Amino acid sequence: MISLSASASAFSSIFLKLLCVFFLLLPTMASGGCNCDGEEAKGNDAREALRFKIGSIASVLLAGALGVSLPLLSKKIPSLGPRNDIFFMVKAFAAGVILATGFIHILPEAFESLNSPCLEKNPWGKFPFTGFVAMLSSIGTLMVDSFATGYYKRQHFNKSKQISADEEMGEDHVGHIHVHTHATHGHAHGSANSSKEPIQSDELIRHQVISQVLELGIVVHSVIIGISLGAAVSIDTIKPLLVALSFHQFFEGMGLGGCISQAEFKSRSTAIMATFFSLTTPIGIAIGIGISSVYKQNSPTSLIVEGVFNSASAGILIYMALVDLLAADFMNPRMQNNLKLQLGANLSLLLGAGCMSVLAKWA
Repeated sequence: MISLSASASAFSSIFLKLLCVFFLLLPTMASGGCNCDGEEAKGNDAREALRFKIGSIASVLLAGALGVSLPLLSKKIPSLGPRNDIFFMVKAFAAGVILATGFIHILPEAFESLNSPCLEKNPWGKFPFTGFVAMLSSIGTLMVDSFATGYYKRQHFNKSKQISADEEMGEDHVGHIHVHTHATHGHAHGSANSSKEPIQSDELIRHQVISQVLELGIVVHSVIIGISLGAAVSIDTIKPLLVALSFHQFFEGMGLGGCISQAEFKSRSTAIMATFFSLTTPIGIAIGIGISSVYKQNSPTSLIVEGVFNSASAGILIYMALVDLLAADFMNPRMQNNLKLQLGANLSLLLGAGCMSVLAKWA
């Protein structure tokens, strides 16, 4: 079975490049030519706000790490494993969370940013850029999904074909020896294993690609919301954001952790992906704290950057939730043939989407 550890490292490098893009754009995001500037904090309020921001780093980090780690415990708790019915319901809940994140949290924020009166009417007011970017990111995700899966399948097919040819030559050679030494059935199990291995590997390849693309979409949004909290100046804004983002990261972590668990990465790759997810929002908060004195949330450049990145992230998450998570599981013959499992998965989906939708009141 082919290993995708190198692919996981490649996606990690992409995440780091995205963070670099934010650092490069931060100076321009601080400049603004709009009179929609936010309020400023002074004196004791600023110091108290800083304490809440530092506390939010620990809170969000812990919540994200806990959320992404719980599904990974399936290796220690067999009842939570991907082959059990309960995993379908956990995954449906997580998919509902991811779907609501895209539709309820990210997409409205993108519309608000790109339709802001602080942006020039031409071109931002004359074309629906939010929907356009979300559509392009969905199509791009489909292409990446398709090409990456096809690439790894072709690699595995060529490797399996070569191994099968080598085994056949070896069996022919051994066969001549068996003729003279009373042949046994020692190689009877070899063909059975070789026929099953490609199917299992295809499924793992699919799950590995899905988990990596999903993390890409989640990480982009996580950095943005972290910057928003870190750059906030009002305590009345920071307090509900702290609680909401902690739950937000916990539920998102469960969704990503379920996909990573199914992908069956090596321990090192699993740890890298889980750690990277856990750190992205705290890193965003730290960036926000660092630029809070010069950052203007309603500056044109800031609005455009946040709106475009949020639109792209929403397109990725909506596609992944509907196509790769929900459609794949809900059309699975195992679920189609089990009415109780079907009902349970549907209820879990609604519960996950509902919980995440309620959080939209605060973040």
